Amino acid sequence: MNSGERLYFLDNLRTFLIFLVVLYHAGLVYEASGFAASFWVVDDPSTSALPGLLNLVLDIFIMPTIFFISGFFTPSSLDRKGISQFLQSKFRRLMVPWVIAVFTLIPLYKVIFLYSRGLPQESWTTYFHFSNGIFSMNWLWFLPALFLFDCLYVLLWKLNLPSAKLSLGWAVATVFVLGFAYTVAVSVMNWIGWTKTPLIDFQNERLLPYFIVFLLGSLCFRRNIFDTDKRNMKLYIAVNATAWIPINIYIITLLNYIFRPGEFLVSEGADLLLLWFGFHLSLLALLYCAVTTFKYFFNRQGRVGRELGRLSYNVYIIHIAVMGPIALVLLTIDIPGLLKYPILTITTYVASNLIVYAYVNKVKKRSATPV
Repeated sequence: MNSGERLYFLDNLRTFLIFLVVLYHAGLVYEASGFAASFWVVDDPSTSALPGLLNLVLDIFIMPTIFFISGFFTPSSLDRKGISQFLQSKFRRLMVPWVIAVFTLIPLYKVIFLYSRGLPQESWTTYFHFSNGIFSMNWLWFLPALFLFDCLYVLLWKLNLPSAKLSLGWAVATVFVLGFAYTVAVSVMNWIGWTKTPLIDFQNERLLPYFIVFLLGSLCFRRNIFDTDKRNMKLYIAVNATAWIPINIYIITLLNYIFRPGEFLVSEGADLLLLWFGFHLSLLALLYCAVTTFKYFFNRQGRVGRELGRLSYNVYIIHIAVMGPIALVLLTIDIPGLLKYPILTITTYVASNLIVYAYVNKVKKRSATPV
């Protein structure tokens, strides 16, 4: 199998994950718990329990899998470009769009937020990510976080640590143990929540787990983990058949924390261990299921798949700005939230791709026009 062919499944998986990001964010408009009402772009009173429950599962693995894929492609880019050119290219790809987006899309987000709730617009100085309070940079946190991971990877690469010699099994075990220990320690220190700064936002309990999953992706590249056509169907079936166990451990424990504060399934300490044990085991199981499913069954790419893959990064950047106005329109339509949910998801995803496609092709035509 040539290298170009074997990477189709990762491109396809990344495209699918961007769709799941849109699904997740659409779910915040219609989830019934009221969790997102204070900060999300539109809060529709037509709610349903399904979006919130689905989001609990999606929240476990979407971003870790995206970081894993990014980590997989990082070593080859670094080897090909060298440190200086690598960092310059990452800055142009991640931080330049971020700067543009936080000074345009984040103010638009607040405009839609206030308008959807019938609130008056506020002083223009409060619409930026460093002054808007609870919104901060919102979904755009991913871009500076990924740039930070790229920079840290360069540092580790320069230190020439022997981590690339780890077997995959030991690496996965290390990811689980480090992630589990870190989140337990963060919980004990009562550091759960978000750190928000003008340059980077991150969820305190997930920053290190995301980074070590990123490193796991880079290790998979260095160890040529996907450079084979062999299928371990027994392991694949076993993980798919049992992943529901840690998922339920995590969700049941989390819901107990949310809806029965101060009451515990076992005890305070035991519940804390159950929560993060379920989370990290679920993360690794769902990451494995996602990557392996696409490797085994979706390792080809047609014209539509290539185009969607090419557009997916920019779709991520603009999709909330597209979702907001569509959710505003749906706010005025008297249909159940369970019906609005897929309508918002699909229309946002399609419209975002069309907007990016039109823009990319316009830029291409302009650059091809002789001066």
